[in-house]
Amino acid sequence: MRWFRKSETIKAMQAFKLKLDKVIGIMLMLIMAIMVLNVSWQVLSRYVVQSPSSFTDELSRYLLVWLGMLGAAYVAGQDKHLAIDILPAKLRGEAKRKLLIVISIVIVLFVIPVMIMGGINLVYITYTLEQKSATLQLPLAYVYLMIPFSGLLVLFYQFINLQSLLTKQDSQN
Repeated sequence: MRWFRKSETIKAMQAFKLKLDKVIGIMLMLIMAIMVLNVSWQVLSRYVVQSPSSFTDELSRYLLVWLGMLGAAYVAGQDKHLAIDILPAKLRGEAKRKLLIVISIVIVLFVIPVMIMGGINLVYITYTLEQKSATLQLPLAYVYLMIPFSGLLVLFYQFINLQSLLTKQDSQN
């Protein structure tokens, strides 16, 4: 006896994806707003007050890393990431669907070892060595934590994409 139907699982995952998209969108807006305020304070303190703030440069660098990594995961989930789409644009039907499945699998094969496992390793090493940033004295493990987190998001989005592509095949048969 099945506890749930396949369509119910797909609907639940799609609903979760929509909520996740909203949360990530809000996080990106907050990071960007903090970055704008931080850089504005840097300019103001340097040129108006004539006493440059010591932490703003480092904070803006780390916020930019977080913005880039989280933003890349977000656009991957929206299927708006940077891609060379010459071949998918020329293909139609089943051939295009199969190519998109292969592309999603290649992305998963990149994300797991590089972003997730490599990112976790980087976080572990910097945490173990107790590396801290020069000015903020922030543990660098917190900064690098965005790499495996973004990798997990990309992985989730690719599984949703694969599920959608494979479901299209099921509905065609």
